[in-house]
Amino acid sequence: MHIVPRARATAVAGRHGDALKIRVAAPPLNGAANEELIRFLVSRLGLPRNAITITAGQSGRRKTVSITGMESATALRILEGG
Repeated sequence: MHIVPRARATAVAGRHGDALKIRVAAPPLNGAANEELIRFLVSRLGLPRNAITITAGQSGRRKTVSITGMESATALRILEGG
């Protein structure tokens, strides 16, 4: 995932190369953008909070997210609105 912090609203913004681009309505300070990303994914995917973790890219815009309880293809389809 490619994350863009300090957006007006948290939403999927299409693709950024091979990654899903998500704008988050939080600054990249003290983990606020990471928490907002996880909150958004939990809400959109209907999964419990402990099912989603950021496994790489904690301090960068490019993040790898691990989702337990749902296949990657299904999660992408939901997030892209399909």
